[in-house]
Amino acid sequence: MSKRMLVTYFSATGTTREVAGRLAHAIGADLKEIEPAEPYTAADLDWRDSGSRTSVEHRDRAMRPELKTPIDVSGYDAVFVGYPLWWETAPRVVRTFLESEDWEGRTIVTFATSGSSTRGADGVQLHDSAPAAHWVPGRRVGANESEARLAKWVDGLGL
Repeated sequence: MSKRMLVTYFSATGTTREVAGRLAHAIGADLKEIEPAEPYTAADLDWRDSGSRTSVEHRDRAMRPELKTPIDVSGYDAVFVGYPLWWETAPRVVRTFLESEDWEGRTIVTFATSGSSTRGADGVQLHDSAPAAHWVPGRRVGANESEARLAKWVDGLGL
């Protein structure tokens, strides 16, 4: 039996969106965006500004930005969750998504985009937001990673 797969992603600048699209196409998965109710502006993303939205969210681990629309994962066996690495972890809106769904009997695999960091790409720091899921360690994915390499990675996961 083939597994029904979904690629979800949060992307503030478009990099993760592009990777997620290639991944979904490479593995024949559905694709859905994790969208915050309030989109991030360039000023929100300025990590050098301690008062920017992302800086404030990073400091307050309890923050859960509201989703624009929920994503129903009930029809899927495996869900890939993609995000940019912010301070070596997923943006808080990713936790909002994870905590809003029932993960019983589902597998989650993370993938993260970053220009340099690999810490946080495996998704371990997110496990407490979806403890019922079966977690498969994810990885950092280069912005220009080919569909062929993405498909090979997924084939090697044994899903």
